[in-house]
Amino acid sequence: MRPLAHSGTRAIPSIRHQITRIRGQFSNSSNSSTISSSMSLTRPLRLLLLGAPGSGKGTQTSRLLAKFPSIHALSSGDILRSQVALGTQLGKEASQYINNGGLVPDTTMVSLITDQLKQSQWLNNHTSWTLDGFPRTAQQAVALDEVLDKSGVGINLVVELDVDQKVILDRIEARWIHAASNRIYNLDYNPPKVPFKDDVTGEPLVKRKDDTAEVFQKRLDTYNDQLRGLKAFYKEKGVLHTVAGNTSDIIYPKLEELILEKFS
Repeated sequence: MRPLAHSGTRAIPSIRHQITRIRGQFSNSSNSSTISSSMSLTRPLRLLLLGAPGSGKGTQTSRLLAKFPSIHALSSGDILRSQVALGTQLGKEASQYINNGGLVPDTTMVSLITDQLKQSQWLNNHTSWTLDGFPRTAQQAVALDEVLDKSGVGINLVVELDVDQKVILDRIEARWIHAASNRIYNLDYNPPKVPFKDDVTGEPLVKRKDDTAEVFQKRLDTYNDQLRGLKAFYKEKGVLHTVAGNTSDIIYPKLEELILEKFS
């Protein structure tokens, strides 16, 4: 069975397991003071995080959800998989492209996202949410923006996570996973208790085929090419900001401060 993919990008992995795992880590961490108490927003946040593969978007999303309970997370990859599994009309339409080895059109992806927002009752001017995995190109951003603006709920904050890409490549080389659960380890800053063994099951860890610097550099090159148009589009709309740092502990306080400054 082919992985789900859309608009020229590879399939988007679910961040739900990452959110659950990272939340648990934060709650048990001695450095959890930054998320020790939840905060509220005084106006709705509709956030898009931009960041290279391996930049830590999932980690930042998890920390935001822990700190700001009113923010909902929406993953385009999760939506696509769910609609295909449920056999909805849009899911069937997407399946036709996927099964034929094609790419799901931007218009279909926009419809999937906006339909999910409607079903979740988030397509309004008082609900906060963050979108993961889409848009990835300027063309996709324009298509999504046109639909959201009709409901008066356009994306009102876009934040680029500016991480040194050499640091990202080093992380990827040190990344190992437990295949059955998709638990992720990093030999440098999140190593398993027993070298190359899963902490829970004791089973061997494995390397993903694309977790090499050579393969991952190609993904970074694609991202860099797409990023220019995305940034230009959102800069023109006046919602683009950048936070820089090489670790999540450096980036997150800056991201939280930016959100509080603008939405609290």
